[in-house]
Amino acid sequence: MGGRRRLSGLELSDARRPAHLPPFDLHGLLIRMKPGTIRAWSWVHKWSSLVSTIFLLMLCITGLPLVFTHELDHVLLGHDETAPVSRGAEKLNLDQVLNLALARKPGEVPAFMSFDVERPVVNVTSIDPNGPADRYSFQPINQFTGEAAPLVAGHPVMEFILQLHTDMFLGLAGMLFLGAMGLLLVAALVSGVVLYAPFMRRLPFGTVRATKAARTRWLDYHNLLGVVTAAWVLVVGVTGVVNTLAVPIIAYWKDDALKELMVAYDAPVSLTERSSLNAAVERAKQALPGMTLQFVAFPGSTYSTDNHYAVFFHGDTPLTEHLTTPALIDARTGELAAVAPAPWYVKSLSLSQPLHFGDYGGLPLKILWALLDLATIIILGSGLYLWWVKHRSAKRGAK
Repeated sequence: MGGRRRLSGLELSDARRPAHLPPFDLHGLLIRMKPGTIRAWSWVHKWSSLVSTIFLLMLCITGLPLVFTHELDHVLLGHDETAPVSRGAEKLNLDQVLNLALARKPGEVPAFMSFDVERPVVNVTSIDPNGPADRYSFQPINQFTGEAAPLVAGHPVMEFILQLHTDMFLGLAGMLFLGAMGLLLVAALVSGVVLYAPFMRRLPFGTVRATKAARTRWLDYHNLLGVVTAAWVLVVGVTGVVNTLAVPIIAYWKDDALKELMVAYDAPVSLTERSSLNAAVERAKQALPGMTLQFVAFPGSTYSTDNHYAVFFHGDTPLTEHLTTPALIDARTGELAAVAPAPWYVKSLSLSQPLHFGDYGGLPLKILWALLDLATIIILGSGLYLWWVKHRSAKRGAK
């Protein structure tokens, strides 16, 4: 009476298993790697690093000022001197602003229109349809006076650095090449982490043998900084690779999500056929209430079809402000054609761009990004130094 019945092995399916799973000893596994496996990982680390290091150094050096683009533009371009607005003045509508901008750039067609957050300024981007494909005109216009407003972003020095960082002035080919260098960075990072345990097996984590020869000291600095910054480098490397695919991603989105809209007309809408831009934006606002207007892509531009105004909106939280949703307005009739929420691959692109430059958490996060970027420059430079010293010693030994 009252005794406990003992369960048989048939009743208790895991009776012969240990009460707790043994911990997975990754560190031990890495240390016990066979010499051939270590040589293979070393080969991957050596050549993925050597091939990409010069370009990665360029990206890290140019990326450093780009982290502070907003702050540097503010310093380089000076303070805003937008003309004061008299009481009771009315804003020009978007059609009036567009006409003023095109009158100052005869022969050009509108490509984009964006809106300053802190100023009553509309930015009109136009392009000569017979000129180079990437040579745009940019005009900030005071929406009350119609006068040209001072630039607050896009200083020529920062634009040069951004272009060098993005595609090395080679367009899509340059972007894809830098994307390939980003993949090599990921390979170098993974192989470096794998090799860290076996190479440091006799030393405590983070050891720097400061009294040893210069090569040994720099090897320890290289390994320590590499392991400490590994997660950050992986994030920046992967988001950088995603960013280099922006052109193919947007092209695929247009061919996929906007396919039906693109076949609605036989020919692109001409300038004289276009309905009111102001009315199109108001119609788009009705379709997406509660969202913030970000920019308009005109027919024929990168982010729209040949026959629609694409009016983009974003959310108001730190996350959703980087996620855009376009409303497509038929440029001939002014009617709403579609609301096209961004698919996952466009959302990934939208989120990776600010994350790549640490543009999520204000100045503290930017400072952290800058420090980690400096650490990466040291890692890349020390890696080159270590390879050169080893290569030189090998040549001397062969003589």
